Amino acid sequence: MLRTAIMALGLLTAQAATAAPPVTSFTLDNGLRAVVIEDHRAPVVTHMVWYPVGAADEPWGHSGIAHFLEHLMFKGTDEIPEGAFSKIVAANGGQDNAFTSYDYTAYFQRIAADRLETVMKMEADRMVDLLLSEEAVRTERDVILEERNQRTDNSPQALFSEQMNATLFRNHPYALPVIGWRHEIELHNRETALKFYERYYSPDNAVLIVAGDVTPEEVRDLAARHYGPLEPSNYPPEARPQEPPQRAPRRIVMDDPQVRQPYVMRMYQVPTRGTGDTETAAALQVLSQILGDGITSRFAEKLERADKTAISTGAWYSAARRDAASFTIYGVPTAGTELETVESGLDDVLADMASEGPTAEELARVKRLNKASLIYGQDSQTGLANRYGRALSIGLSLDDVAAWPDAIQAVTAEDVKRVAADLLTPERSVTGWLRRSGADTTEETQG
Repeated sequence: MLRTAIMALGLLTAQAATAAPPVTSFTLDNGLRAVVIEDHRAPVVTHMVWYPVGAADEPWGHSGIAHFLEHLMFKGTDEIPEGAFSKIVAANGGQDNAFTSYDYTAYFQRIAADRLETVMKMEADRMVDLLLSEEAVRTERDVILEERNQRTDNSPQALFSEQMNATLFRNHPYALPVIGWRHEIELHNRETALKFYERYYSPDNAVLIVAGDVTPEEVRDLAARHYGPLEPSNYPPEARPQEPPQRAPRRIVMDDPQVRQPYVMRMYQVPTRGTGDTETAAALQVLSQILGDGITSRFAEKLERADKTAISTGAWYSAARRDAASFTIYGVPTAGTELETVESGLDDVLADMASEGPTAEELARVKRLNKASLIYGQDSQTGLANRYGRALSIGLSLDDVAAWPDAIQAVTAEDVKRVAADLLTPERSVTGWLRRSGADTTEETQG
């Protein structure tokens, strides 16, 4: 009897862990879309506003303006004194921040559930009533220039990744760094920032995500009270330049005296979830994990453990893009090993995957990892809010979010083999070598 009760309790616990949280959505009359993710385990909420606009939507010659505006959004409004936004959130026991990507900019607060109205009122206020002084703009521009200096300009790895991305995309604005090119950041001004703000920041171009100890009715009432009165912009969507077919492999070699560990990286231009081909996106996700996720991955087994030509390898797939995505692999050589040897080893693994596909155990392992990740993900309120906000911002639906775990579990060995053979081809790729200055530099950039 006791054993039966314990087994039943374990079954109920497993079912509760894998059960999706209650998710409700609604749209206000002014076009604001809202999603409520209920999580009543603690009296806390995560309040997020996502604008489906980012670095890929910036006017030509103004790279980094989306990220610049993200910083400026913390300055002030008619009702909130300059620099007081985060202080008010902190005084109420919460935390806040924001982030910018290619396809979206998001602002969030994590706070006690009974303070939800406070942060919602503030977020609605700065959606349409941002005030910027010339001094605030100049100061923040200097902050971002220093941010670029520390994170990018003083890092050979960051500069190399920036060049790789700019080589993979020749026409699409995904080629631009999210933080912006330094010479264009230096030209940011109040007029350009406000013009971008007025074009893209409005309720009909925003997604509200509230996750936590709330009910849909409560969120609907608060959203109607604070976001509902805001006027929509009614701006029509703008088409982005698209990437033409790549017809030849591209290569770059970058030498820098600060490089301490050379490595080889390759990026492929591949489809994304945002284009609607869920089956292909799921297969690419599984492929990336089989190739480069952990010590039991295919790259690690061959290059690190068998051949001992690499000290580190990996692969990842940027599925959350609105347009094209990138599939990236890399290898870091052991002492005395040439980059050419590591690249050849990566190619051997890819060729085998394209011809033979994954083993049953590899496929099962990755599916178990994804199922476990889904379960653990239910424990992160902020993670859930991010998951839904990111998906809606790249054009996916709530049904797409719900269907993704099943799409991963439905991937077959033949699906993985197919995308490896059809999509990880030389003509879709950019291969880069990052080396320490003083190495052989006879290789020339091609493509």
